[in-house]
Amino acid sequence: MKRLGNFCLALLICAGGITEIALAQQAASNSAAALTEERALFNAGRYDEVIQKLSRLENGQGRDPREVSYLMGLSWYHKREYQRALVYLQAVVRHGNEAPGDSSVVREYYECQQALGLSHYLLGQLAEAIPYLEQTVSRFPNNNELIYALGMACVQTRQPDKARAAFSRMFRLASDSAGAHLLTAQMMIRVEMEEFAEAELKKALEKDPRLPQANYLLGQNAIYKSRYDEGIALLERELAINPNNAMAYYKIGDALTRQLKWDEAITQLQKSIWLNPFYSGPYILLGKSYLKKKQLPNAEGMLKRAIQFDPNNKSAHYLLGQVYQQLGRAEDAKQEFALAEKLQGNLENPDK
Repeated sequence: MKRLGNFCLALLICAGGITEIALAQQAASNSAAALTEERALFNAGRYDEVIQKLSRLENGQGRDPREVSYLMGLSWYHKREYQRALVYLQAVVRHGNEAPGDSSVVREYYECQQALGLSHYLLGQLAEAIPYLEQTVSRFPNNNELIYALGMACVQTRQPDKARAAFSRMFRLASDSAGAHLLTAQMMIRVEMEEFAEAELKKALEKDPRLPQANYLLGQNAIYKSRYDEGIALLERELAINPNNAMAYYKIGDALTRQLKWDEAITQLQKSIWLNPFYSGPYILLGKSYLKKKQLPNAEGMLKRAIQFDPNNKSAHYLLGQVYQQLGRAEDAKQEFALAEKLQGNLENPDK
């Protein structure tokens, strides 16, 4: 009887074990089916639904935590909720190297690594972005969007050598070439890092004294800093290399108007327009110069042409109002001043 009892107990234990295994298998099957559904929603771009479903889980409910983090992280990322995406993307990247070499998990690891670098970048967390962007660029060396983000992050964290290496890769130049220094300087100017740009431009000219655009950018920077004579000299060097540079004539004219040299400014601004008649800037400065010289019909003509190319330029409307005021056309002047004031208000309150 004792043996029979033991045998029955063993059967019960086995039966219980089989039941637990069956339940576990069923739970795993249900979990896999649910994730398959969530994958389908994700692949269809229905990110809100993915987030809602996965957010309702309690303690993961048997789901693969890495896959949940992958779906949540990239869903938030595609919704441009980068701060919310970070914690999930970091979880995937943290355990990414545990996967075998050619698995889909590795692909997802690199996908999250890229999203993590770009999320930090778009949040302005540039130092944090750089390591992830560097690793992603090393894997995708021809992805210009990633290279650009890496280069700009390095520019703004004051790492000019790394920035130049990135931009030279993007534009297929040697990283120590004059062209690479020039391009890096241009990117620096875009984020108002003129001092670093000036150093790059001087290195570019050391390597190639006749490099187009280098003197132009140095001259533009000098004028921005109110060093007008220096700026004009640099722009004239640019024109000696490339006499077809309409913007160089425009910038010289700009510097001359700031020095109140109206006749000299008019000569340079006319050259700019003859080379490029479709840019409003020289017309505005010509209108101002003619206004100062009391040549009111000429001023009116130039400012009207400027407004044709740039209808929302408040300076052009304001100057034209002054012209009409001096011509005794009070209603026209009033209308132009009102437009200028409205445009100024739009600039100060862009949401209106």
